[in-house]
Amino acid sequence: MAKGMSVRLEPFLARRLPPAREQTLSHKGIFILPSGFGLAWLVLTALLYLLGTNYQNNLIIGISLLLVSLFVSCIIYSYRNLEGLTLKRLTLPPIYAGETLAMPLQLSTQRDAHQIAMAYPGIKPVYASANTTPTEVLIPIPTVKRGILTPGRLKVESRFPLGLMRTWTWVDLDIAHPVFAVHKMDTLIQTPQSEGDTHEQGSLVSGMDEYQGLKSYIPGESLKQVAWKQLAQGRGMLSKDFAMPQGAPRWLSLPGQMPEGREHWLSVLSYWVDELSSRQQIFGLRLPGIKIAPSSGDAHRLACQVAIATFDSAPVSLDAAGTEPEPGAKAQTQAQPHMEGHD
Repeated sequence: MAKGMSVRLEPFLARRLPPAREQTLSHKGIFILPSGFGLAWLVLTALLYLLGTNYQNNLIIGISLLLVSLFVSCIIYSYRNLEGLTLKRLTLPPIYAGETLAMPLQLSTQRDAHQIAMAYPGIKPVYASANTTPTEVLIPIPTVKRGILTPGRLKVESRFPLGLMRTWTWVDLDIAHPVFAVHKMDTLIQTPQSEGDTHEQGSLVSGMDEYQGLKSYIPGESLKQVAWKQLAQGRGMLSKDFAMPQGAPRWLSLPGQMPEGREHWLSVLSYWVDELSSRQQIFGLRLPGIKIAPSSGDAHRLACQVAIATFDSAPVSLDAAGTEPEPGAKAQTQAQPHMEGHD
């Protein structure tokens, strides 16, 4: 019911609460109605007032007026409990299909806020309180299949202080997050069998050709490799790590024939992207209309996983990879069923 109401109000909400990673609640998007307990409270108040006027009992009339004043006071305090609350979505972690995304959300406000329930439609709400010190909570979002995750609007609700009023809003935290294809192991490629094979395609060995990142400084290393900029920033003694590629890079692509279905082989590609990255091998990715040049490292792994996750969907700005993968030139020939040793 709540989901249907939010859909019907979407044009109105889009004007009052446009999508943004950070939302501060105000009168523009806060709704207040009596709860079920609040309606029963009003009925009881009306009965007491009728009973007091009928029997001319000032005590009962005074009690009914007191109940009315409490009800009106709850309207004000319920609104103030959400008014000024700031919700800020933090960077989303990588997620695979079938897993539950734990969305980190930061709460802060200029005054204390209590009993705040937050949930997406059909999901058990998470309760939290907020104050001037930023508080982080994790909002669960289940995933089913690969693609772009757009859960819609988050419902923020409160029944503070006495449960007489139901105060809520729907905020769009501008989520368009890639859900990576679930891993499926299959014989898409043939890996070297001999343990002593020194000609493994796309492998990295110690060298000075390509910069790989930073590592902890080992006493005795050349001072030329010390990351002086990071040392000046107070990050400690670090050294630059270099590696030399050995052998031709590998290429990942969809097979020419896919009797198991395309989704199965996209899941296989997802598995091999992570597997080759864990081996620190250089590889590239070819998909119809997409070509990612051979490289290595975590940024390259995420770019390939994003390309697989968003295959056949519109590209968007993504948190997981940091940047949107460039589609590049279209493949000139049909993708081969195995991972090739060279272009």
